[in-house]
Amino acid sequence: MSRLQLAKIGFLTASGVSFLLSVYLWFSGSKDQGVFVGLWVPSILSLGALTLSGKSNG
Repeated sequence: MSRLQLAKIGFLTASGVSFLLSVYLWFSGSKDQGVFVGLWVPSILSLGALTLSGKSNG
């Protein structure tokens, strides 16, 4: 597996964990914290897109 694929998987995993944590916090009664953590998802994905945009596949 290439470093590019590992980076993509890493960013997607981080955003997925953030989303799941956000849902957990929301439904456990910590709605403000759930919204805060939920805002991390687009930030992580944007960072991944920005970081990986200059990388080539080969």
